[in-house]
Amino acid sequence: MKIKLWLTFLAVALCVIMAISGCAFPLSKGPTKSTGPEMKTIGVIAGVGWVSSIVYYRLLNELVGQKLGGLHSAKVLMYSIEFGEFSKQERLADKGDWRPLKATMVDAAKRLERGGADFIIIASNTMNSTADIIEANVKIPVLRIYDANGAAVQKSGLKTVALLGTSFTMEQPFYRDCLEKKYGLKVVIPNKAERDYINKVIFDELCADKFLPSSKKRYLQIINRLVKEEGAQGVILGCTEIPLLVSQKDLAVPVFDSMAIHCAAAVDYALRED
Repeated sequence: MKIKLWLTFLAVALCVIMAISGCAFPLSKGPTKSTGPEMKTIGVIAGVGWVSSIVYYRLLNELVGQKLGGLHSAKVLMYSIEFGEFSKQERLADKGDWRPLKATMVDAAKRLERGGADFIIIASNTMNSTADIIEANVKIPVLRIYDANGAAVQKSGLKTVALLGTSFTMEQPFYRDCLEKKYGLKVVIPNKAERDYINKVIFDELCADKFLPSSKKRYLQIINRLVKEEGAQGVILGCTEIPLLVSQKDLAVPVFDSMAIHCAAAVDYALRED
């Protein structure tokens, strides 16, 4: 009995010595890349619509994992707006009453700020039109999707780019003015009938998680017409649901996936040392 107790004591002592020296029970194998500066928390205004917001979350985490290695993932706070009610506010805005929609967006931003977000991204090309009013009501910055896309197209060296998105995104100046005045690009958009078709598909199909081959075929026809007749050298998929329908493999010209580009810019900002 005494021999067994002595052997048990010896084994425990040996384990303690090895643990203190760092020789025993490693928690993980293989190197992990240094995290560098403290990662910022990304605040995401999501749910407009939820279909693409899911992809936003996945991309943000994948990109951080690729950059930092190991088991690293993004610090993300996501507030998802209820799109059924929000769509009613969008219709009011279309008629000229922006107050409910802007109040919802500012409320979402404030929730993220209170939750500890260091900056905000809006997971919707159209709703990036509210970036200025959001920044006026919170103390953290908004990383705008049209800036990220403008910088990506400019870096590619292209001069003329087609823009597809909701009717609001294609027709209102907030997006095109940034691309043209800040990044020196020429922006071409579909004609009125094409814009109406693109917008209808976004709200009736893509935001409802429906991706029809017939809609994809028509989108590609519109893009190829803009290339052939309007001189577009590439296309910005300026609605976060469109990249779920159309991708680079479908077209001969460069495709700028606004969602992927926005996520990459957000991760770069989150990992940047101030």
